[in-house]
Amino acid sequence: MTLRVVLADDQAVVREGLVTLLGLLPGVEVVGAAADGLAALDLVARHRPDVVLVDLRMPRCDGVETTERIRAEHPDTEVVVLTTYADDESLLAALRAGARGFLTKDADAEAIARALRSAAAGQSTVDGELQRRLVEAATRSTPKRVKEIEGLTAREIEVLRLIAAGLSNTEIARTLVVSEATVKTHVNHLFTKAGLRDRAQAVAFAYRAGIAD
Repeated sequence: MTLRVVLADDQAVVREGLVTLLGLLPGVEVVGAAADGLAALDLVARHRPDVVLVDLRMPRCDGVETTERIRAEHPDTEVVVLTTYADDESLLAALRAGARGFLTKDADAEAIARALRSAAAGQSTVDGELQRRLVEAATRSTPKRVKEIEGLTAREIEVLRLIAAGLSNTEIARTLVVSEATVKTHVNHLFTKAGLRDRAQAVAFAYRAGIAD
């Protein structure tokens, strides 16, 4: 199935380069490209894409506000943030606004394709360096609150700790010597109890709660 994408970046050279790059990816169709957030919102309303690849720094309507409005007005459209080295609080704000993935602008075609497809499937993708900065920002902005883990079982807390360490469900199953289906059940319960949407939020939650380091 073709993945329909809208791109938003205020730098013409970057925007045009990404349009060309995405156009070369099999199964990806760029249905619109915008120079700012408001134009991106118009394109999303018109084309109803699967994913929007959005820059954090844009005129008129920045990436955080654009992400928030897309997720509120078009919940079937996911957002992947593409950035250089914006301040950490902007990254955290984009996560809270509902961004599904985070990539730096030096990401290669394979990484971008993987992030777009993961987002469309409801999964999160965070570049390694950006993940480190996200959890550090979360730790700074919110004091550790052990009370946040009240209601979680010991096994759910252990699964959360392993998620924060970057392990996949398969790796967690091997570590805990249980089936992958059991791990998925723990993850689902954990996300429901803690009000988490994806693994990126789970990582930040684990650091805030003080059970990851």
